[in-house]
Amino acid sequence: MSKRMLFVFNPLSGKGNIKNKLLGIINTFVKNGWEVTVRPTQSAGDAFGFVRDNAQNFELLVLSGGDGTLNEGIQGIMSIEKEKRPYLGYIPAGTTNDFAANMKISKNMNRAAMDIMSGEKFACDIGSFNNKNFVYVAAFGAFTDVAYDTPQQNKNMLGHLAYVMEGAKKLSNIKAYPLKMICGDETVEGEFIFGMVSNTNYIGGMKAEKAFRAELNDGLFEIILVRKPKNIIETQNLLSCLVTQELNPEYFTVIRGSEVTFISDEAIPWTLDGEFGGAVKETKIFNEKQAVTLVIPQKK
Repeated sequence: MSKRMLFVFNPLSGKGNIKNKLLGIINTFVKNGWEVTVRPTQSAGDAFGFVRDNAQNFELLVLSGGDGTLNEGIQGIMSIEKEKRPYLGYIPAGTTNDFAANMKISKNMNRAAMDIMSGEKFACDIGSFNNKNFVYVAAFGAFTDVAYDTPQQNKNMLGHLAYVMEGAKKLSNIKAYPLKMICGDETVEGEFIFGMVSNTNYIGGMKAEKAFRAELNDGLFEIILVRKPKNIIETQNLLSCLVTQELNPEYFTVIRGSEVTFISDEAIPWTLDGEFGGAVKETKIFNEKQAVTLVIPQKK
């Protein structure tokens, strides 16, 4: 009897390259004994709704798209009872694909499909942000709106340069948010231009393993807050710290924890995996340890 797979892909992710790879990908799955149901996403939110309503009827769910498509698919999986969740494979097709870099998933779509067929299982942590889920990062502040403010057409044409160009527009207007952060027995208060609750060693396509040292299945987040610089010299020092990944405690608060609460007098806009996650005055973020089982490339 054939095994049942649901294959959900975003035809617009990246430069739409999956359109030229689709036959080969599906052929790989079928040759390995899978009965494949294919769903091209129709609009924003479609991957979430379709996965939520249908994925429990399949042994394996394969998602293809950018980090936004992956986020929607994860939210759909997390809406299903844990014992009924399918295994998850991922074929990256977006502009940045930070999560794929974390999991050492090939950027070559055909190679990624073959690796799903021969891969090993990995139980991955998933973040919970109020009533939403995220795969690898929840963030607020400087440049976090660049990903969802950058038009898809520009992403397709320019790739990473599109993000750089959009981010350059923000340099003269960085806002600081006064807030309180509570993580376990530790409370931190101040004005911060950036905050991140992450489970990743890659951000914006850049490797940050030295700074983060993240494990993706330990039930813990890496939490980083960046204080507002007081003058141009402090701004330059802060940027130097980012380049070297030496997070000086004068500018950075770095904590590891499974649960964290942020409280502010004003609504702070957040991104979840690079997509707009809402503006809130208070949020509790917690780690759902090993909530989704991925199929990742065999370790060499």
